[in-house]
Amino acid sequence: TRDCSVQRRHQKLIEEAPAPGIPDAVRERLHAAAVTVARTIGYTNAGTVEFLYADGEFWFMEMNTRLQVEHPVTEAITGLDLVEWQLRIAAGEPLPFLQSALAPRGHAVEVRVCAEDPDHDFVPSSGLLHRADWPVAAAGVRVDAGFAAGDTVPSDYDSLLAKVIAHGRDRSESIERLQNALRRTHLAGVADNGAWLHRALGTGSFRAGGVTTRFLLEQADALAAPAAPPAEALQAAARAVLAAPRERALQVAQASPWEDRKSTRLNSSHSLPS
Repeated sequence: TRDCSVQRRHQKLIEEAPAPGIPDAVRERLHAAAVTVARTIGYTNAGTVEFLYADGEFWFMEMNTRLQVEHPVTEAITGLDLVEWQLRIAAGEPLPFLQSALAPRGHAVEVRVCAEDPDHDFVPSSGLLHRADWPVAAAGVRVDAGFAAGDTVPSDYDSLLAKVIAHGRDRSESIERLQNALRRTHLAGVADNGAWLHRALGTGSFRAGGVTTRFLLEQADALAAPAAPPAEALQAAARAVLAAPRERALQVAQASPWEDRKSTRLNSSHSLPS
């Protein structure tokens, strides 16, 4: 099972597996219903059956006869390569394992880093991507990136730039790892939702689990970007740095030769610039 409730405009932004807050008995019914759908239409291959879930009950919504964007969270908790197995099944190979052999190992969460502006209703952003520093692969962290520095983000297609996935022993560890990965993500040239995703993962509502598709509306205040310092404050800070007393400059020079502002010529005296 996967939970994909954090959405904007009915498009997913955060996905996790296993879906939190679902009783085991309901989870078994979900599994059985999904298998029934596939068998009824004679479908054999990778696919996702989507349900709406609330208060212990669920309703069939649709089936996607393909891999979903969020398939890495399922791969993380099962240890299976779903891309490999859909190709093997299409080639006629039987699965060498039973459903009973599959059990979730830990927890996984994925975020979709998109070229969009959360402060302006997630309007898409396009242009030259001047900088794209994705997290270096670390314990429990996976990055599926489609863009690098120097690429042009077009306006004609989906705004997805990359998926960042974290796997941990439990839900809390996977969220912590994902937030750390987002802190190591730096983009420039187009607007992106990286900071928004980091705030979303840190809200008490998301940490508690069981959020709904109304998450953006209910957590609007917590998800809003912090107010930027006024321009006057930034200008005053810059003037203060530039106008530092010469005594301070001398102290710095004495503390480190690399910060020495004196001019020096070999075998000659040095002087402080006027």
